[in-house]
Amino acid sequence: MSVRLGQAPGQPTEDISEEGKQLLKEMRDEYCLITDGLTTAKARKKAKELEAKPGIISDAFEFELVGYYDVMCSEEDSLAAGIKKLVEFFPIWDGFLLDVRGCGPAMAAVIISELDAAKARHVSSFWKYAGLDVAEDGLGRSRRAEHLIDVEYTNRKGEFATRKGITFNPFLKTKLIGVLGTSFLRLGGEYRLIYDGYKHRLETNPAYADLSKGHRHNMAIRYMIKIFLKDLWLAMRTLEGLPITQDYAEAKLGLKHGA
Repeated sequence: MSVRLGQAPGQPTEDISEEGKQLLKEMRDEYCLITDGLTTAKARKKAKELEAKPGIISDAFEFELVGYYDVMCSEEDSLAAGIKKLVEFFPIWDGFLLDVRGCGPAMAAVIISELDAAKARHVSSFWKYAGLDVAEDGLGRSRRAEHLIDVEYTNRKGEFATRKGITFNPFLKTKLIGVLGTSFLRLGGEYRLIYDGYKHRLETNPAYADLSKGHRHNMAIRYMIKIFLKDLWLAMRTLEGLPITQDYAEAKLGLKHGA
């Protein structure tokens, strides 16, 4: 069914064409109309009536598939509404996130559940936890071998052992870079301007001339999200009555956000 909509395997529903999205809506509407008349029909009778009725849903198999899809969409809508109600209990929603274009209740829930300003005395703690700090080799933090550290764990024998592991929260990094970053670029606003400005600096600086467009794009997204996390950290610490400190660029280098 998804192939008919032009949706490739693994492709998110929100990334399909507008025509495909409209077709999905029409299929759900048609499903509701069909169920009104077939709720008490036997399976065989249902199949015959579907085959005789012209429309998007052409047989009983597609009818069942659309039914499952409709249930999942309804559950998703219900969960989204519940998340929105819960997020509104946290001061950071009204105090900051509500006014950030591109950050909805679902992303706010991720941020609230994963980041604790009380444990982060400096904004660099947020950056490090999200995997946006700079490693010892001067490169952005990643999963490459030279960025791994020894992590202690208990093996199946109940003995302490060590293995190589990452230093950051991969779930949070994926959501911030892959979801929130994309949303900022798509919807525009303050953080899109930060991305554009930093990317322009990279493109006009001879030191970065050898980098690919994709590399400069990734660097600009990373910078944009770091600025967002800085603003978030300041808002959280302020709302919670916690002391504010300057980051390294401001305290040591005298650089200001946007300068």
